[in-house]
Amino acid sequence: MDNSGGITASLAGRYASALFDLAVDQNQVTAVEGDLDSLREAISATPELAALLKDPEISRRASGEAIVAVATHLGAADLTKKFLGTLAENRRLAKLPEMIRAFHAIAAAQRGEVTADVTSAHALTDTQIAALTAKLTAREGRDVKVRTSVDSSILGGLIVKIGSQQIDGSIRTRLNSLATAMKG
Repeated sequence: MDNSGGITASLAGRYASALFDLAVDQNQVTAVEGDLDSLREAISATPELAALLKDPEISRRASGEAIVAVATHLGAADLTKKFLGTLAENRRLAKLPEMIRAFHAIAAAQRGEVTADVTSAHALTDTQIAALTAKLTAREGRDVKVRTSVDSSILGGLIVKIGSQQIDGSIRTRLNSLATAMKG
C-alpha cells in the first residue's frame, strides 16, 4: 500500500491505515467509509457523544459499549464496530475524528480523487454543487469529491479548501480586506 507518509506518521493515521488495510482485505472499504461518515455526523450533531469520546473518567468498557451501541444504531458493519471497540480498549476514542479524516484521505488517494471542503453562507443546490465539482475537477486534473458545510458568518461567496490550498472568496474576507486597506 502506498500511503502518504504524512498521514501514516500520526497516531490517527496509523489506526486509519490499519482499518483501511482490513477493509480492503474484507472488501468493505465503501461500507466502512459510509459508517465513518455516519459517525462523524453523529459526533458533530451530538455534544454528548463528542464529550464521551474525550472523557477520561468513563471506563474503557463503558465507553466501548456506548460507542459500539451508537455504531449498531447507525447500522455499522461488524468491522467498524470491532475497530471502535479496539479504540475504546486502547483509550484512543478521542482521536476518532482525526482517524475518520485520515481514513477518508487514504481511501480518496487510492481512488485517485481529492476532497474539496466547501463552505458557503447558504446551502448549495445540487445544480450548484455539480457545477462547482466540474470546475474543481477541471482545475485539479483529477476527480474531486465536494463536501459542503454552511457557515452564515461568511455572509456570502465560498471558501474552498483542497488539501493545503484554500481559496477564500467570502464576502467577510473581502470586507475585512477593504477595512484593512481603508485604515491605511
